[in-house]
Amino acid sequence: MSPALEINDLKEKARRRVPKMFFDYADSGSWTQSTYAANETDFQKIKLRQRIAVDMTGRSLATTMAGQQVSMPVALAPTGLTGMQHADGEILAAQAAEEFGVPFTLSTMSICSIEAVAEKTTKPFWFQLYVMQDKAFLQALIERAKAAGCSALVITLDLQILGQRHKDLRNGLSAPPKFTPKHIGQMATRPLWCLQMLQTRNHSFGNIVGHAKGVSDLSSLSSWTAEQFDPKLDWSAVEEIKEMWGGPIILKGILDREDALMAARSGADAIIVSNHGGRQLDGAPSSIEVLGDIVDAVGDQVEIHMDGGIRSGQDVLKALCLGAKGTYIGRPFLYGLGAGGKQGVTDALEIIRNELDITMALCGERLATNLGRHNIYSCNFA
Repeated sequence: MSPALEINDLKEKARRRVPKMFFDYADSGSWTQSTYAANETDFQKIKLRQRIAVDMTGRSLATTMAGQQVSMPVALAPTGLTGMQHADGEILAAQAAEEFGVPFTLSTMSICSIEAVAEKTTKPFWFQLYVMQDKAFLQALIERAKAAGCSALVITLDLQILGQRHKDLRNGLSAPPKFTPKHIGQMATRPLWCLQMLQTRNHSFGNIVGHAKGVSDLSSLSSWTAEQFDPKLDWSAVEEIKEMWGGPIILKGILDREDALMAARSGADAIIVSNHGGRQLDGAPSSIEVLGDIVDAVGDQVEIHMDGGIRSGQDVLKALCLGAKGTYIGRPFLYGLGAGGKQGVTDALEIIRNELDITMALCGERLATNLGRHNIYSCNFA
């Protein structure tokens, strides 16, 4: 089989290897999926300035994100059910990120627990927190992340109420999967995936089952999760969590300049311009469309990162040109994971790195930290 040359190659391999319900979970948005689509297509509206006759030697993509040294300004985004794309998916992705020198962010809704990932890695990773109504569980989750040595807490602010995701509803998504005729049929055509799943104990939400009060199996988990996302989440709750954590805080889900200013005033170490991958408010603008406006509003008050729609190193470069100091990839690494496990995640990172490096050179820059609006033509998102 030919090697993957672009992220789409990994996507098609993953489509063939991962059961449909889990592939669709990774590869879909809410309602009409208009925001999900715009996250990708709006990058095409930004045109790069090609420069010639400049010294392209000695290039470096190295920088920092939230105070951490990184080999390139890309982190693995927090993604739920990662361990359903491939057995032990969170562990494998964290190992690949560690070896590559970029941050890995573990989701609250991961299949492998905080402790399971910490046991199989040697360097600190980041932990993403959903704010739950069960405050005892919330505090215990934060303490578990601290005990595991997590070096930053990423608080997701845009999931107080779950957006309606039609593919997930139609597929009857659950982890572990229910053994309905439809699901059995999907898994029967993915024998390698099934074999790998039989070889691991990680089949459900490891951070929740056995830790949240009254949650011991799939049926109790479903009802608990449906009730737990906190619709009362406000800035005072963010302050309380910040005090509980006592370390670097990154706020995820910022899409409006006023919210960005409030996030900056909250004392966050960084904010992530993100619309949850188009999985929450369908009809909201793409992340890249609002990035420049938020950068202009916030200035240097807080470090700005960007998430949503990145499918290439060129997309990373465009986000950096508009002022982001770091970016996140979710679906690209999930495609790699589904396509080839740990090596597939490494392949995805290498594709992004090579595209970013070559594009930066052709734009006449040698350092990723020097990229700016002078490297692009004005873009019109109207």
